[in-house]
Amino acid sequence: MTGTTRCLAEFAAGIDFASLDSAVVERARMLLMDQVGISIRGRNDAGLSASMATALRHLGLAAGSAGGLGADTGASVIGDAASYSPPAAALFNGNLGHSLDFDDTHASGSIHPSAPIVPAALAAAEMAGTDGATVVAAVVAGYEVQIRLSLALNPSEHYRRGFHPTATCGVFGAAAAAGRVLGLDTSRMEDALGLCGSLAAGSMQFLADGAWNKPFHTGYAAMNGLVAACMAREGFRGAREAIEGRAGFLHAYAPNADPALATEGLGERWETLRIAIKPYPSCRYSHAPVDALIALRGEHGIDWRDVESVEIGLSRTGWNLIGDPEDEKQRPETYVDGQFSMPFCAAVALRDGALTWDSYDAHLGDADTLGLCRRVRTVVDDRAEADFPGMSGLARITTKRGGAYERYVKTPRGEPENFLTREELKAKFDGLAAPYMGANRRDALAEALLSIDRTGDVAEVLRMTRPVETTT
Repeated sequence: MTGTTRCLAEFAAGIDFASLDSAVVERARMLLMDQVGISIRGRNDAGLSASMATALRHLGLAAGSAGGLGADTGASVIGDAASYSPPAAALFNGNLGHSLDFDDTHASGSIHPSAPIVPAALAAAEMAGTDGATVVAAVVAGYEVQIRLSLALNPSEHYRRGFHPTATCGVFGAAAAAGRVLGLDTSRMEDALGLCGSLAAGSMQFLADGAWNKPFHTGYAAMNGLVAACMAREGFRGAREAIEGRAGFLHAYAPNADPALATEGLGERWETLRIAIKPYPSCRYSHAPVDALIALRGEHGIDWRDVESVEIGLSRTGWNLIGDPEDEKQRPETYVDGQFSMPFCAAVALRDGALTWDSYDAHLGDADTLGLCRRVRTVVDDRAEADFPGMSGLARITTKRGGAYERYVKTPRGEPENFLTREELKAKFDGLAAPYMGANRRDALAEALLSIDRTGDVAEVLRMTRPVETTT
């Protein structure tokens, strides 16, 4: 019987664009565009960007740095004028793609698929001069490997051990994606996955103080996946049975993993089609309640000043992430705090009828918003728990005038069953890129990304994301 690692390696090495269902291809295109839009805003607005760029220059991994690259060599960081070494580009893009916590999600896997996968594939594509069709196939391979490993771990148990599955599973997906771009055969793909068994990392401790570890996880996974694939391509041997072995990934990282879930329906049931796109830049578990609050606010003309109390009901996993401990969640200080604070997300939704990336600057220091946060209580809801691993949620508003309003959202906007249209996705893309890119350039880039499988050289598309130099 073929082992789990070998089976995933065979799948990733053999996936072919021509055999992909059109719906899978369309989903991959949309996910790529979403990731690029997020990264453009992240490169300009995310707090981590300046320190990341400076550190990579000091490490000699960016153009113009001492002992570094020439200006016309290397790989692209989305939204950046400089060139970087391919591993550094994967690291930086992986950070940017998750820096706003606005990137795609997979409910059952409880992970963010694109942030570790797409940067590894793009860096490998620039190394190899690869066409867009190959990149689409590679990204799908990465999604399938990463998501299935998280399902096999049982993400709730993995979280309870302190691990971030986006990162720990993401390095395997990144290696699969980069390895497919680089043309690894099954044996060398197995080597790459074998090396990932020693590279899987990601601690949830960042929740304690709002640190930047979370986006660092996705960048680190993207970089290490690319490194593992490149090492394997050159014949560097990785451990066999790295996933299912006695000391392998599944046994070491969760108490009750089910290896069969990593390969069940592989190549027939596409987890890629179960990836959701976020309409709000916050933890995905907050989205159903935010949908409910915005709807209730609009339908009943609720003025936030008239709100006596708000109760939000979530699954226990969601409550653990964005509801507990209540006192801390009601007092967010950084944007990471805000992204993982149900009270903050609820307060912004009630005040503005929206939740955007710009909401963090506008509201984190606002006394009225923080006062409203203290009126929001988050509980475990039986219906949401029964719907788990779905992203369901309840919002219940009580007003000072005695009005009581309630809504339960089973499927938040952006989930596969309630997916965003191309027009809605383009509106999100425009909202992210508009401060740094004119309408004509945004339209051209969006069109290139939504037809990337017809591109002969992916590097040409990535160059479109670079800022335009202006003279005065």
